[in-house]
Amino acid sequence: MDIRKLDRTAVLETVRLVRQADPTHWDLPTPCAGWTLRRLVAHMAGQHHGFAAAAAGGGADLADWRPAETGDDPSAAYRDAAWTAIDAFARSGALTREYTLPEISTTVRFPATVAIGFHFLDHVVHGWDVARTLGVPLELDEATTEAALAFALRVPDGERRLVPDPLFRPALPPPPGASPLDLVLTSLGRSPDWSAAPAR
Repeated sequence: MDIRKLDRTAVLETVRLVRQADPTHWDLPTPCAGWTLRRLVAHMAGQHHGFAAAAAGGGADLADWRPAETGDDPSAAYRDAAWTAIDAFARSGALTREYTLPEISTTVRFPATVAIGFHFLDHVVHGWDVARTLGVPLELDEATTEAALAFALRVPDGERRLVPDPLFRPALPPPPGASPLDLVLTSLGRSPDWSAAPAR
């Protein structure tokens, strides 16, 4: 499994999706409770900058991970942030370094393949968030979503998911005949049936 190739595939899909947003979309609700699309994209861009810093040997400062300023053109700002991470992971030494990821642990450093796996999983899920918000399909093949599922199933459930603003909500029961992507979503507390449409 080439984690950098998987990550690049997932991240470029988020770039494709975010590019479809127009000014009427930025204030729409997303599957991330309380977050508009603008806030979600700012968070995603901030994660790209944080992981790029970690890939270069930094990342310990939480300021590296703050949501990015996306200005008047969130799509362009997001695209640039995404390439910052892709390029950082592609550099010599990026796969042999231990990564500092303070939002996950301030005491443990993570092997590169594990750290990039977190980034990959995050952007498969956030890609789905963006796609759902916009009402368009997420275009990732089953091999990619199966790889994401392998990472999702390693994420511990339990009390850490009950704190305010958790990384992921408690796992949900999967629907009958769940696809690998459905299993990724439910294992991380998202309903595959989420819709921005108000209930009737």
